[in-house]
Amino acid sequence: MTEDIDVSNGFRLTNTISFDLRPARGGEPYRIFIAPPSGDMPASGWPILYLLDGNACFPLAVAAHRIQAPYPGGTNIAQGIIVGIGYPTEDLFHPLRRSWDLSPPPGRTYPPFETGGPPVRTGGAEEFLEFIETELKPHITKVFPVDADRQSLFGHSFGGLFALYTLFSRARSFSRYIAASPSIFWEGCRVLDLENQFLANVPTGKEVKLHLCAGEHEGEELAPFQIDAEDASARLKQKKEARTLVHVNGLAARLSIAAPPGMHVEHEIFTGENHMSALPIAIARAIRLCFEWRSSGLCLRKRHGHIGCEFVASP
Repeated sequence: MTEDIDVSNGFRLTNTISFDLRPARGGEPYRIFIAPPSGDMPASGWPILYLLDGNACFPLAVAAHRIQAPYPGGTNIAQGIIVGIGYPTEDLFHPLRRSWDLSPPPGRTYPPFETGGPPVRTGGAEEFLEFIETELKPHITKVFPVDADRQSLFGHSFGGLFALYTLFSRARSFSRYIAASPSIFWEGCRVLDLENQFLANVPTGKEVKLHLCAGEHEGEELAPFQIDAEDASARLKQKKEARTLVHVNGLAARLSIAAPPGMHVEHEIFTGENHMSALPIAIARAIRLCFEWRSSGLCLRKRHGHIGCEFVASP
C-alpha cells in the first residue's frame, strides 16, 4: 500500500545547504549539511557545531536549535552555525564508511556486514580528522565568520569514540566536545591509551569543555522491555562487552580529578533511555553547550542525583 504514496514532495529542511566534498587525497566524497545562522553576528564570529553521522543528526539538531534560538532570554540558546558531516546516501547511517572514519588507528579488518560485501576496515580516525581540520573547516570559514574559540564537535556511539579520540589527540581542534554513548570499549579500549597523553599535554590558556553522557539502560543489564525479547541473550552479551556506563562513568570520574585548570567535564546519565533513544537528548545537550547565550559564571558546580553530575576544574 505504501508503494502507492508519492513522497517526492515530502518535507524538506528549509534554509539549509547540502553539497558533496571530496577529500584532496581522493576517495569517496562526504555529504556536508549546513544550517546558516540568522540575525546579528557576534563580534567574535559565529559559534559553530559540527555533527558526525550528519544524515541522522543534522535534522534533529537544526530543529532543536531553531525552536530555541529565537528566544535566547528564555532558552539561553543563541544563533549560530550547524554543520553535519555525512555521506551521499539516503540512509541515516553508512555502516561501512563510518566504521573506518570514526575508529582510532591502527584498526583491524573484519568480515563483511553482508555476504559478498567488502571487508569492514577500522582505524581511519586520524585521516578523517585531517580532512575536517585542513579541508572542511577552511571551506566553512571562507563563507562564514566563525568564532575560533567556540567550535564544538558532537558524536554518538562510534561518533562519541571519534570525539574522544579528537579531544585526546588534538585538543585544540575544538573547544567543546560532546561524546554521547561513546564506544570506548572498541578494540580493547584503544582510545584510553591516549588519555594520559592528553592529560600530560592538554593546552593551557584554552578552555576545553567535555560533555559525557549515556542512557540509563546502557549498562550490563537489559532494559525492562528487552528482557523477554527473542534476542535477549545476544543483547546481554553485547552489553557486557560494551560496558558503556562503566566506561563513561569511569572516564568522567578520572577526568574530574585529573583535569587541569580550564577543563570542564560534564557527566550525565539519561533516565530510562537506551543507546539509541539517548541520541536526541544528547543532541539537545550539544545545542545548549555550543550555543550558550550567557555563561552561568560558576567556576565550580556539582549536580548530584540520578541523572549525573558535572565537575569543573577551577584555576
